[in-house]
Amino acid sequence: MSEKTLEKIISFSKRRGFVYPSSEIYGGMAAVYDYGPYGVELKNNIQNAWWKNMVQSRENIVGLDSAIFMSPKVWEASGHVNGFSDPLAECKKCHARSRVDHLLEAIDVFADEKMSEEEINKLFKENKDKIKCPSCGSKDFTDARSFNLLVKSNLGNFTGRLDEDPTYLRGETCQGIYVNFKNVLDSSRVKVPFGIAQVGKVFRNEITARQFIFRTREFQQMEMQYFVQPEEANAEYARWKQARWDFYVHDLGINEKKLRWHEHENLVFYAKEAWDIEYEFPFGFSEIEGIHNRSDYDLTQHSKFSGCDLSYTDQRTKEKYTPWVVETSSGLDRALFTVLSDAYTEEKVGDEERVVLKLKKELAPVKVAVFPLLKNKPKLVEKAKEIFDILKTKWVCEFDDNGNVGKRYRRQDEIGTPYCITVDFDTLEKDNTVTVRDRDSMEQERIEIDKLEQYFTEKLS
Repeated sequence: MSEKTLEKIISFSKRRGFVYPSSEIYGGMAAVYDYGPYGVELKNNIQNAWWKNMVQSRENIVGLDSAIFMSPKVWEASGHVNGFSDPLAECKKCHARSRVDHLLEAIDVFADEKMSEEEINKLFKENKDKIKCPSCGSKDFTDARSFNLLVKSNLGNFTGRLDEDPTYLRGETCQGIYVNFKNVLDSSRVKVPFGIAQVGKVFRNEITARQFIFRTREFQQMEMQYFVQPEEANAEYARWKQARWDFYVHDLGINEKKLRWHEHENLVFYAKEAWDIEYEFPFGFSEIEGIHNRSDYDLTQHSKFSGCDLSYTDQRTKEKYTPWVVETSSGLDRALFTVLSDAYTEEKVGDEERVVLKLKKELAPVKVAVFPLLKNKPKLVEKAKEIFDILKTKWVCEFDDNGNVGKRYRRQDEIGTPYCITVDFDTLEKDNTVTVRDRDSMEQERIEIDKLEQYFTEKLS
């Protein structure tokens, strides 16, 4: 079989209706994407799997949906206004802008995220003879400068200038959790240790678009902040590391051999420990989730800037303290990219090759496809539609009568549909059974129509 490449994944994603370039009829927009009919179903299924794992199945984690717009003081307190930036340099020949740390990575030189602008420039200049512009190949760059990633907005600003009293589209979802810590504590029955989980859109003014939907300017995060006693932080951190690894292997069905851990050695000042789960994409290992011990930095900062006491009092011991935070932070778009990359399979079947998306069945965009053997036989079509109408109330189903059955199987294989039903003449004339075909084994069996719901309930649960 041929190699699984990034180009194949991108082409497949558009061709089969998973991911489209945004505003494509106007030439597209860099690092922004739309999700097609199958992409949105897959995305929802991954999000639902995360929510079930993180909130529904746990007694001490609750959900939240905080606003995209928040007071600018939130971003001052969190350090984003002054510190949320990447190093940017511009090619003097073609004027393409690049992230300096990415240019250095390309020659196996790694910049510490804590480096100052001066330190980055020193490293950049030391290696300038090896660095080429990705667009034109030139080696002539401007000096590096810090570029803030927060996206400014004119919401509520009638001056016409974004630099006067700016508001921001949120750069991460966790700040909405921190500023609602007291609200959740006062309005629900949670007590430390407990977590708040959230899925939501975030926006970052990324300098360069990279690797399809891996790095985009608009994406969704799935984050959980777990509030713990300071002395329990290390034990809880270890527990959450294992739990998050298990989610990718068991809940999303990712090949464990393509996952690995990466430890952050140069931590930001408030972090006590940070590890990433990385997946081996066609372009190499890259982060899909971060697990962080953030100490008490976040609640302390927001207490200081807001004047609101965000400490916690243990009702049993009367001990008062500021909880530490263990964070699990993942991107829904990256999770979808991981699932697509892992499931995309090219294999030989007899003398033919087929593309099949070997998704975990619970994640498949379409669970069951229903076919009449022939589209020009009204009784076959009528019976197939009858079965389709029954099953579609339970699962996402698809009706297809275009082309021969073999071609229909191939279409469903490509989008990852676990089961296909074919209504044939035996269905009408003999035993009221249909052929059910399994996506992965391609084996077929006859199932009575009135037992289909029970059959798929067992297979898809």
